[in-house]
Amino acid sequence: MMKYISTRGQAPQLTFEEAMLTGLARDGGLYLPETIPQMSKDDIAALAGQSYEEVAFRIMRPFIGDAFTDDEFRGIIERAYAGFAHAARAPLVELAPGHHLLELFHGPTLAFKDFAMQLIGQMFEFSLKRSGKKVCIVGATSGDTGSAAIEAFRGLEAVDVFILYPHGRVSEVQRRQMTTPKEDNVHAFALTGHFDDCQARVKDMFNDFEFRDGVGLAGVNSINWARVLAQVVYYFTSAVSVGSPYRSVSFTVPTGNFGDIFAGYIAKQMGLPIERLVVATNQNDILHRCLSQGDYVPDGVIPSISPSMDIQVSSNFERALFFAYDQDGAAVSQLMDELKSGGFHVSQGAREALRESFDSGRCSEDETSATIKRTIETTSELLCPHSAVGVHVAEAQINPATPMITLATAHPAKFPAAVEAATGIHPPLPSHMADLYDRSERVTRVDNDLHALEGIIRERIAH
Repeated sequence: MMKYISTRGQAPQLTFEEAMLTGLARDGGLYLPETIPQMSKDDIAALAGQSYEEVAFRIMRPFIGDAFTDDEFRGIIERAYAGFAHAARAPLVELAPGHHLLELFHGPTLAFKDFAMQLIGQMFEFSLKRSGKKVCIVGATSGDTGSAAIEAFRGLEAVDVFILYPHGRVSEVQRRQMTTPKEDNVHAFALTGHFDDCQARVKDMFNDFEFRDGVGLAGVNSINWARVLAQVVYYFTSAVSVGSPYRSVSFTVPTGNFGDIFAGYIAKQMGLPIERLVVATNQNDILHRCLSQGDYVPDGVIPSISPSMDIQVSSNFERALFFAYDQDGAAVSQLMDELKSGGFHVSQGAREALRESFDSGRCSEDETSATIKRTIETTSELLCPHSAVGVHVAEAQINPATPMITLATAHPAKFPAAVEAATGIHPPLPSHMADLYDRSERVTRVDNDLHALEGIIRERIAH
């Protein structure tokens, strides 16, 4: 039976379903599978030509234990991806010889978060209907997670959703996607502060056990293992498209919270022949600095044209550290305590372990804009600023012998001001979202105050 353990080693082991509904472990850690299921070369080769949904079933099935029957899980996957606008779900586009772009923005909210959130929405609904329980989902977002969560959970009877986003620090499209849904069970909170403040308050709520148990708190941020698991799938579909398992492949991932690239690490541990996983950061380059020099010291968030990556405290990096420190929960706990006091240093052995899988690079604001402009001119592909960060960093890392796949994490229409400034082109929203600017908004301004936030949430749930 697949069991899930905390990165800090002090929380009880859980089943997949328990870990999914729990989110953050009670010791403050993040859940991981006790063992990583393995895919043989033949298993991987057999994925070629299969639908995205079939690959998703084969990759995720070993992780979920007896949470769902095969038929139930297939139905959950079918419903999760039925609303995607591209038949391939995650199509590959060739940018240049040996360099491919994985388009992850064809879901309902035009961002890669839809792959995980649509699936987790279906799993939550199935599980809660079966148990008769209700949960209160509280999430923090730098822009895309919030809209994807609201889209996945809006209108569900057994779920109340509260999303905290940093006031004035998300794009207008991102904000409107969160503030325009009309369903009573979804609530957008604009918090005074930046994303790390939003994320810290959510973690505080999880560590306030009286509040957590009283409201039935559940988390769908990338701290939730089910989110990471759903993202493992497109590493396999894209790698097989360029010749895996018979050839190695590398990936470049624009990332702030480390969840998307950590899914690639899991794919590699499962047996996918991944040569390099390249972490691409914008000017908020703490991950690049840490992987390069070993010090993880937040030094303030600088707003950028790629706002979803404006992060200094990367939650999922804790999962990578857990493996780098040989699954020593006490060592991870100590690092996280040091982080509260200003930062930590990664030991030489752990840093060498990280460097075995991860490379990194950074992209300045000017380089981001220049990459958007150059890519549309040379490939007809219009990139969002985050995807451009990935492409710029990837180009410096490409090895001609190994295909490079860069993850395109959002649709350019989510960041029209930055794209238009770089290219003169105003990217239009897809037809299903064409009236977004005309819809009325519903939002609550909140201070960066835990007790006030808990009070508002309790009050909203009671009604």
